[in-house]
Amino acid sequence: MKKINVKEAVGMTLCHDITEIIPGGFKGAKFLKGHIIREDDVEVLLSLGKENIYIWEEDENFVHENDAAEFIRKQVMGNGMSASEVREGKINFVAEYDGLYKINTELLNKINSIGEIIIASKFNNIPVKKGETVAATRIIPLRIEKKQLEELEEIMKDNVLMEIKRINQDLKIGIITTGNEIFYGRIKDKAREALGEKLGKYGVTNIVQVFMPDKKEKITAKIKELTDDTDIILCTGGMSIDPDDVTPDAIKESGCEMVTYGTPVLPGAMFLLGYVKEKVIMGLPGGVVFSKNSVFDLLLPRILAGDIITKKDIIEMGHGGLLS
Repeated sequence: MKKINVKEAVGMTLCHDITEIIPGGFKGAKFLKGHIIREDDVEVLLSLGKENIYIWEEDENFVHENDAAEFIRKQVMGNGMSASEVREGKINFVAEYDGLYKINTELLNKINSIGEIIIASKFNNIPVKKGETVAATRIIPLRIEKKQLEELEEIMKDNVLMEIKRINQDLKIGIITTGNEIFYGRIKDKAREALGEKLGKYGVTNIVQVFMPDKKEKITAKIKELTDDTDIILCTGGMSIDPDDVTPDAIKESGCEMVTYGTPVLPGAMFLLGYVKEKVIMGLPGGVVFSKNSVFDLLLPRILAGDIITKKDIIEMGHGGLLS
């Protein structure tokens, strides 16, 4: 690139966008890359604080910021995403449908360590809406060495940086509500309504509910029965350490492959998660069911999108796990 005084630049072509910022108002490109400078542009450029501008000079070792942004897009944009037009060397990545945003944070850190390439992203494993911007990229200067883009290409070989996973709205949910006080009609169940609202937020409406007394063998039998007819089983009630609370033991004896009983998340310390015949089973204490935000709310979109949750996933939730 060659620096030219604006008063001597009439007839020359801008090699980058020039931004105008009006406090509390407009922020965007006043002049776009490729604009041929006219006489009446000079005063405008000076008012923007531009005494000098850059004119592009070809150099086989460097790539212009807009071309670099397009190269980065081709390398990193995954399924379920679209890209904005390049503006001032920047591209936004947008969700094409409602779903779960996934980003490989280890890979992201490698890319942001290259030097002059940046990718800014939303947090991993969050639900997003169609049209929502989930990440953006640009290079720091107006041009970048080709070797940095080649390093990015090498990092991305056989890797996926980010994608939007669809929520499976066709899943069938089985709710097993335990507790003598509900089974015998002493109090009214409120878990179905609360869980229906949480599931309905993701378009999941195929829900069946059964009521069981505090009898371990009966709860275990019902779990086994529902594993043949549902995709996800939610057990509510009987999840604490009271002598009448037998739900955790009933789940364990159903053939459940336990992932965790207990999480470093509040609300959610007594949450249980496991798998039975590749079906998901969760034990939900009352604080999880009726809290606005709990470990269940964090994991639900991941499970609905088909993620297999591991013990490592649970352990890592402690960072940021204090929800209320």
